Amino acid sequence: MATARLGSTAMDCSDPSSLADFWAALVGGEVAFRSDQFCAVKTGTGWLAAVRVDDYRPPSWPDGTVPKQMHLDLAVGDLDVAQEEAVRLGARVPEEQPAPDRWRVLLDPAGHPFCLTTQIPD
Repeated sequence: MATARLGSTAMDCSDPSSLADFWAALVGGEVAFRSDQFCAVKTGTGWLAAVRVDDYRPPSWPDGTVPKQMHLDLAVGDLDVAQEEAVRLGARVPEEQPAPDRWRVLLDPAGHPFCLTTQIPD
């Protein structure tokens, strides 16, 4: 029997509100709590949190000067369609793409790398 369950994934940033809006739109969630310091996005499978950190420095993927800290893998049906929508919502596409036929690396508005992938089974 499990002792704990995953409650949420929290991401450091300088602007919790805009980061929460991005993730809510991308994954079809809703911003359930919002303050200047912390925002919580309720998704169909869990919670994502955006937390303000003084002097936040985004990860410098792929060179690693500033470590990526964490990343999310998002299961999608069509890489091109998902990438286009993520970019429309505010994501950026870095030049480095290790396996673009299987997954796409993008950066959220705060600079966190995340992957869109067709490689995660239902």
